[in-house]
Amino acid sequence: MHHWIAKPATLAEHLAHWTNVELLALDTEFIRERTWWPQLALVQMTVPGQDALLVDPTIPGMSDVLRPLLDNPSIVKLMHSASEDVQALQRGCGALPSPLFDTQIAAALCGLGAALGYQKLVETQLGIVLSKSETRSDWLRRPLSDAQLSYAADDVLHLHALHAILRDKLRELGREEWLAEDCARLVANSGNETPERYPHLALRGAQYLDAEAQARLCRLLRWREVQARAGDRPKGWIIDNELAIALARKPPIDARALNAFLDSQPKAPRKLRAELWTALAPPLTTEESDVPLLQTPDSAQKKLLRTLQDAVSAEAARMGVGDGVLASRRTLEALLDDNGWPAALDGWRRPILEPLLRPLLGSNH
Repeated sequence: MHHWIAKPATLAEHLAHWTNVELLALDTEFIRERTWWPQLALVQMTVPGQDALLVDPTIPGMSDVLRPLLDNPSIVKLMHSASEDVQALQRGCGALPSPLFDTQIAAALCGLGAALGYQKLVETQLGIVLSKSETRSDWLRRPLSDAQLSYAADDVLHLHALHAILRDKLRELGREEWLAEDCARLVANSGNETPERYPHLALRGAQYLDAEAQARLCRLLRWREVQARAGDRPKGWIIDNELAIALARKPPIDARALNAFLDSQPKAPRKLRAELWTALAPPLTTEESDVPLLQTPDSAQKKLLRTLQDAVSAEAARMGVGDGVLASRRTLEALLDDNGWPAALDGWRRPILEPLLRPLLGSNH
């Protein structure tokens, strides 16, 4: 049912027999607990009627053999919940798997449920119960166990059957183009390594800070991301959200005060205290002071958000999909912030939602 591939030449030999390929079932295993960048540990793939290939991407030269297959625009890549896998493949192989058919997105558009896991989708659609025993396995260890290899192979061996079912359902509903749009957006977003311009807007705690403190928090979080990328460490290992908000709210008056504050915090980045002070000390620039602010919603805004959510929920029910398929709460909040029509609501969603939501927003939006 599967072949372990540890030599680039062996992979090339297998791929030479894959002629006229139009659909490629694809998955990855990666480790990210201790790093900023995902560490690609395994690539699983198969085509109809063939055993799964379990490819060791840590072998030198393996990515060079994988890249042309992943880059081939005439081959549709079948994946499930692919956003992090796309990032891992981009980092590990220098390729973005496109065009993509994401079976999790397809299932949601078919009304089968939002954010369905692979095992659940296989069970409900194919009647096959898969093992979950290796979900938190160490995929970088070698050799991998038989249980790991079987688990990894299962992640691609059922994707072709799922694709056939979901493709037919999407055609019946007239939503194939919707899936294509959503998958293209997923690949573009996952492959975009540009740092977030206003990272403070993603932290709920920022809404309780004044304008100057929010600007300072934005600077701190930008600095944190630069440090995390450069050192290949998780953001929270540089400075966690709670500590960043505390420093933004009440910045130390000098380096000695910063040191005393850091020494009082169990999770403080003591090894980076000099760099942190350098980032925190300079006065805010005009550009930094002009960042958009996260507002504390008043009762009227909360009521309007609830009205928007109810409208989306009613339309989603009419369409037979989950609310989040049309618009998440966060996307509706962005719409209320009046920063323009959110990109997440563009494409096929806009002609459905704009006539529905614009009248509710009033003349100020």
